Amino acid sequence: MLKKISVLLLIIVVCSCDSNRIFDEYYSVDDAWHKDSIVSFNFSPKDTISGRNLFVTLRNNSDYRFSNIFLIVELNYPNGKTTTDTLQYKMAEPNGKFLGTGFSDVKENKLWFKGHKTPFVFNESGSYTVSLKHAMRENAEVNGVTELKGITDVGFRIETLDK
Repeated sequence: MLKKISVLLLIIVVCSCDSNRIFDEYYSVDDAWHKDSIVSFNFSPKDTISGRNLFVTLRNNSDYRFSNIFLIVELNYPNGKTTTDTLQYKMAEPNGKFLGTGFSDVKENKLWFKGHKTPFVFNESGSYTVSLKHAMRENAEVNGVTELKGITDVGFRIETLDK
């Protein structure tokens, strides 16, 4: 009984420490992230006035063999407007040590999408969709990497501004 109470208290403490989180979802990638596989997240923000920080979150393991990653991120607004960004993120130091947090060989990377310099405002009511796909290429190759190994989870996160 005491063990169950301890586990419950630990879960409550861990969850309550993340007070900035508004939306945080992950999609698990099986053995590899296929170049045509689009990961989408749907959400309906309730606040259309306050600024927010938006992040792409990736988890990778030691099978990831690149020092960076290129992503194509599409944001679909309720009114039908769409914005598309091609983003590059650093995933490893020059010596090969992976960036991100984590105690094992799985590292979690919280990567800025919007809000870094100017807070992002969801100025329309309704349903938004963020879609992500990778755009990785080998050096000197025209065709993209078909099966991107080492990315285990792809996520999207919305946070309130730091207080």
